[in-house]
Amino acid sequence: MKLILLGPPGAGKGTQAAQLVEAFRIPQISTGDMLRAAVRDQTPMGLKAKQAMDAGALVTDEVVIGIVHERLQMSDCSNGLILDGFPRTLPQADALKLTLSKLGKDLDAVVSLQVETDALVDRLTGRRACRKCSRGYHVRFDPPATEYICDSCGGELFQRDDDKEETIRNRMDVYHQLTAPLEEYYRQAGLLKVVDGMAPIADVQQQVLEILKAI
Repeated sequence: MKLILLGPPGAGKGTQAAQLVEAFRIPQISTGDMLRAAVRDQTPMGLKAKQAMDAGALVTDEVVIGIVHERLQMSDCSNGLILDGFPRTLPQADALKLTLSKLGKDLDAVVSLQVETDALVDRLTGRRACRKCSRGYHVRFDPPATEYICDSCGGELFQRDDDKEETIRNRMDVYHQLTAPLEEYYRQAGLLKVVDGMAPIADVQQQVLEILKAI
């Protein structure tokens, strides 16, 4: 199963991807996680990415495509993969198509999670992360036992710059300008499947599983 999860920041792509990993035993390819790791490690690529991420803008295609191209060649992708957060632009979609072709792979589906902007802002502004172990929390949906303290390692919890409301709304504008056209791109390719991302997590998962089982 080779799948793209499409949708704006906070739509639940990572949550659904994690559950699909268990169902299909294939890796989740999350560009967001890879980029944050590069930022944390202060690699040259990470330093370039950080400036864009802090401003709520998209990281350049050159940086993201390079990361994904290397990742797709790893052995754990031989039986399938779940792309979470990539592609985000039409040039990235074209580059992905070329990369998959070179590797002898084809996409099976593109699942688009549809969520209203105000709901996304509410989801993202409540996110917190541990400075020491990077474990994620949400102040309403998944709070720590002790406020501001990580349950796992006792580290300090903080709000990432890209989870602040002004940055989030800017990210939404960027998404609608550059990423939303991907829906039409994949609709024309006969791959697009639309899911109601406003539903409870379990219901969204069921919608996605029914789509994939039908393929």
